[in-house]
Amino acid sequence: MTDFEKYIQRYLDMIPSPDWLTEMRNSCGNTVAVYSSFSEIQADYTYAEGKWTLKEVLQHIIDAERIYSYRALRFARRDKTALPGWDEVSYGETYELVNRSLSSLMEEFEVVRKSTLLFFENLEKTQLAESGRANENEMTVELLGKLIIGHNIHHLNVIDERYIPNINQQK
Repeated sequence: MTDFEKYIQRYLDMIPSPDWLTEMRNSCGNTVAVYSSFSEIQADYTYAEGKWTLKEVLQHIIDAERIYSYRALRFARRDKTALPGWDEVSYGETYELVNRSLSSLMEEFEVVRKSTLLFFENLEKTQLAESGRANENEMTVELLGKLIIGHNIHHLNVIDERYIPNINQQK
């Protein structure tokens, strides 16, 4: 198994059921529920020096979803142009979220997810099976949809394991 396949598999393993479109809806609801439990002050919390704030994590989830959806669109339309990778660290360095409200980020997340769902729900099986190259790796449209979900769940797990316990200690 290649490093890329191992990287992808850890996200795929997080999807609780084979009905990945339902899981895409569920992970949206779970994300909104988790973020709804934070105050504006808590949303600026980070559990360690150099780690993202909760708002930055949500912005990262949004960015990743947009990028993976764009790749899926290109591949579903049989665009065989190889697509570049992206550097999440560099993206994170550009986040200017101090004056951005958590509710605004949550609204953006929900709108992006609704668009993502509409896109994937309306693809035919042949379109889901289309593939292309991104970041020097071959992937299918369906895999990209599943990657969106697994990536989202991964970050919810990180929030649950590293952010929430520390926030609760501060209360």
